[in-house]
Amino acid sequence: MAEFTAAGTVQPLRQIMQLSPGRLFALMPGTLPEPQGFGAKVITAFADPDAPGRTPHQGIVVLFDASSGAPVCIADAGEVTHIRTAAATAVATDALARANATSLTIFGCGAQARTHLRAIARVRSLERVTVWGRDAARASAFASSMAAESGLDVRAEPDGATAAQADIICTVTGSPTPVLLGEWVAPGTHVNAVGSSHAGPVEVDTELVLASRYIADSRASARAAAAELIVAREAGALTDDHIVAEIGQVLLGQVAGRTGDLDITFYKSLGHIVQDLAAVRYLHARAVTRND
Repeated sequence: MAEFTAAGTVQPLRQIMQLSPGRLFALMPGTLPEPQGFGAKVITAFADPDAPGRTPHQGIVVLFDASSGAPVCIADAGEVTHIRTAAATAVATDALARANATSLTIFGCGAQARTHLRAIARVRSLERVTVWGRDAARASAFASSMAAESGLDVRAEPDGATAAQADIICTVTGSPTPVLLGEWVAPGTHVNAVGSSHAGPVEVDTELVLASRYIADSRASARAAAAELIVAREAGALTDDHIVAEIGQVLLGQVAGRTGDLDITFYKSLGHIVQDLAAVRYLHARAVTRND
């Protein structure tokens, strides 16, 4: 993301087609800095309430060689999306959360919740993890499973306001309406808004957006598709200038992410094709080295 911001290259916005309610088809083309390659992700997001264990993201990422133009690697977009999204959130959390943050709350209990817990545990010494889910039974099962896997104190909490009392909060739901309200979030909290990746579903309310230092993975993407920003903008509550920075600017030291312990920092993760291509470039290089 630092390279993406530093390069300043205009990247195409993702194209999303809604095939029917809860069923999306998306195309994400883009480039990495020369000579690292270019490519695209072609992916579907099909919500299926009758199959809660199945990933909604299915598709492929194709990496092309920058010199020859030949396709050199095809990877499972679902797996890449789960891992790269959580990894990017962990990088943002490391840059934006208070250094002494020890508690994490995850709103959601699907595949992204699992990878986000794993990733954020790598950047902060977590003493307590709370899970909130729209389905209390699934949230409890998720908490038990992740406690056994991670060795951390992971517990389900059915009340959203109580769950929100944490140093770090991640929203990774498919909810079309806010599950996290600004009135619940204490000064000093870091929030990662991840679950809504297109204009439409809004996981957090306008009050929280207004109270926060809002940092995006990509300004252009956030202006076009960050649902909570669009809702607040259309209500006249803010302008696009509310975006403090791209996370790449923070990583490069160009803009301060957190200015004090009382800041509510907010990282908007829409996901960007450069993350997918960097991940697949890594997979391809490892495969070549191993002669797989």
